Amino acid sequence: MSSDTDTHRDLLAALKAAAGQGGDAFEQATIRAFEHVFAHLERLNAHVSQGGPDGEDRPLAAGESATLR
Repeated sequence: MSSDTDTHRDLLAALKAAAGQGGDAFEQATIRAFEHVFAHLERLNAHVSQGGPDGEDRPLAAGESATLR
């Protein structure tokens, strides 16, 4: 996990360093940060069981937030 924390710090530092610079530095730093976020989401989704025989979403449980799916 420490390497992931280091990656988070590096991505944040790159975003801060690129802010206000000309060219596409900030855009590239943002893309790298979002790619990392999407990788996290893919790993998270890999641990969530699919609902139903065809993989359709299961109904929400009482008190469950749809945004956390």
